Amino acid sequence: MPDLLRELWLRGIAFNPAAPSDVLIRLMDQAPGDLGQLMCKDRDLPDAVIDAALRHPDWRIRGALARNQHVDPSRLAPLATDPSGLVRARLANPHLRPWPRWVRPLPHDILVTLLTAQDGGEDGKVTANEIIWELDSSRQIPLSFFRSMAGREDPALRIRATWRWESLTPAQRAGLLDDPDPAVREAAQDRNWELDPERVKAELPSFRPSSRLFVLGRCALTPALVEQCFADDTVHPLARNPHTPADAVARLARHSEAKVRELVAARPDLGPDLVAELREDPDGNVRMRARLHPFPRTWVEYDVIDRVIGHGPQCICPITEPEPDPATVPSPDWFAACAVSGEPVLRRVAASWSGLPAALVGTLAQDDDEEVRIRLACNHPFAPPHLLLDVFVTRPDHRSDLLTLPGFPRIGRTHLISHPDPEVRALAAVDPTLPEPPVDDADEAVRRAAAANPSLTPESLETLLADPRTAEGAAANPSLPVLCMRALLYRCLNGAIPTNRGGRREATPG
Repeated sequence: MPDLLRELWLRGIAFNPAAPSDVLIRLMDQAPGDLGQLMCKDRDLPDAVIDAALRHPDWRIRGALARNQHVDPSRLAPLATDPSGLVRARLANPHLRPWPRWVRPLPHDILVTLLTAQDGGEDGKVTANEIIWELDSSRQIPLSFFRSMAGREDPALRIRATWRWESLTPAQRAGLLDDPDPAVREAAQDRNWELDPERVKAELPSFRPSSRLFVLGRCALTPALVEQCFADDTVHPLARNPHTPADAVARLARHSEAKVRELVAARPDLGPDLVAELREDPDGNVRMRARLHPFPRTWVEYDVIDRVIGHGPQCICPITEPEPDPATVPSPDWFAACAVSGEPVLRRVAASWSGLPAALVGTLAQDDDEEVRIRLACNHPFAPPHLLLDVFVTRPDHRSDLLTLPGFPRIGRTHLISHPDPEVRALAAVDPTLPEPPVDDADEAVRRAAAANPSLTPESLETLLADPRTAEGAAANPSLPVLCMRALLYRCLNGAIPTNRGGRREATPG
């Protein structure tokens, strides 16, 4: 029992939002096992604790901090030049499976440091290129940063700009192809193959089958390659490809497979005759896409719609920071028009945009279409709190992400205290307006949440700390006096456990 209580108390204190910096720093330095690493990775930290973790001699502590998604990423800048390459790699790609839906971008100065490093750290565990590969796959580099690199003085950064070749403007591509640095020119020419039909045809056999489909869906193709796709019945990629010639698009619009016609029906380059024809198609999904045709006037708009269609209310696809550049995001007016459309798909598109005006947010929060409401809750920073709570209760797939949103309600949950789902009861159990937190609930998580309810008095916490069923939650309770936290920490780290005398737990001394 004493060992179990020690572990529960330490874990609770480590995640107590009211724990002072000196307690957390001591715990980080002296707690057994990996608790210090978990604390540095999984909770918000005071500045003094961040500073201590940045200077910590154990690379695992610094590496855990590098993965912290609660700390302002600008505070993590020193880790970009950490002596350990493993720490740098964790900063470059902090996400363990499953990845979070929201991935925030790293500040530009950290990106530049990681992308221009000459080595992979003093420990020799990883190379500079391996760290860059981690960064490139992390979704932490916004497309706007790639475009900004095209004009940087450092040739290494101009080379990195070519990695997102299609996102660059025509002027930027031309400038890189004619760059004074031969290495930059070579990188640009290597990337420019995607827009050269003959080179695409020559390069295609070297790709894996899955990558070939991507090439056929994004790159410029020769007429012979287009015909080969029809002969092999590999036409799905052609239906999405903006470079597919008009005569091939017309053939695809009359393809025997409804899914192919559906992909073609909303293309922005579709002529009015084909649009009219597809609006009379026997397949309902084809007709629906054809009805959307006035909206995707550009390929960016087409892609935005395509990313929403068919995903359903359970969709947990990644969400990245919105790009302000019109080259990658449709205009605000376009999203506003989608928000008032009679087509649910377009309202779902609008609900997925975090920049939607408040008036339209209020309208979509009451939408009859459940997926509209779910997308609004998951994507918009000003989604109403009642909507966030409703989606939490009805859609378990979204719960972990909803809890990270700043607008998620911290009170107003008490009506859920008798809900049959223990995860919902646990949410209600920590509401500070709850008259009697259910510390005797049959579910462990509910008891732990109830014991952490800040409405509990220090006297009641004293009893809960002595019970293994509630000890962790009580130790994490922000109402626990700081003197008690320090005393518990001292006893845990020095092997002394509070005892009971005369049936009453001994008062924890300061």
